[in-house]
Amino acid sequence: MAGDLLDSEGRGEVFSSLPRIHPEGRKFAIGALGISLLFAFFAWETLAWPMAFLSLGILAFFRDPDRVVPQDERYVVSPADGTVVQITQVAPPQELVVDDGSGTEGLGIVPVTRVSIFLSVFDVHINRTPIAGMVRRLVYIPGKFLNADLDKASEDNERQYILVERSDGVKIAFAQIAGLVARRIVPFVKPGDTLGVGQRVGMIRFGSRVDVYLPAGTGSKVMIGQRVIAGETVIAELDTRPLIEGVSQ
Repeated sequence: MAGDLLDSEGRGEVFSSLPRIHPEGRKFAIGALGISLLFAFFAWETLAWPMAFLSLGILAFFRDPDRVVPQDERYVVSPADGTVVQITQVAPPQELVVDDGSGTEGLGIVPVTRVSIFLSVFDVHINRTPIAGMVRRLVYIPGKFLNADLDKASEDNERQYILVERSDGVKIAFAQIAGLVARRIVPFVKPGDTLGVGQRVGMIRFGSRVDVYLPAGTGSKVMIGQRVIAGETVIAELDTRPLIEGVSQ
């Protein structure tokens, strides 16, 4: 029912257990631990201990906790853990506006509100969809690896756009942006996939940024400097009244 709180697996409560570790991180942690054991075998303790702590740090980075997701069609939830660093009016990215040949319209050309969330290496890096719906576009753009905290990272850095459309035609796009340390964007979804709100859609390795493009006329409910949690923090509230001629009234 609307207003109910569910975790990312549809349960009505979150169990108090240690967060799972995403498979992407296990190979890195095992590698670091293996090197640590090798150093310990040769009694190189000054090298063994740092590598052991590194393996724990890797496990912490790739943690994948359950989240309690607000089940209300009005809400747009944060797609990432992190800090809101920018809220501004921008023109939608061309990759989300132009005809991509799929037969599905992209975003309009009207300026929209963009909420930018910076993820440090200490944040959870699993990204989630801000609304329920179908993945209409997934566009990868190669680019630079500037500090993700900079304004121009949205246009210059390596990034991946995901456009999700609800059953009522409302579209929201968000971008996974690689940062100074992040060097790989890993998608979990593809065009045509149907998602539930707060469902995992991908991750960015080691420090990054996520931009959310809200529908035209939709304002943000968060502030610059605010900490947000993927799948839980409500960053905007949609007008759920019927659409007239494609424009929310």
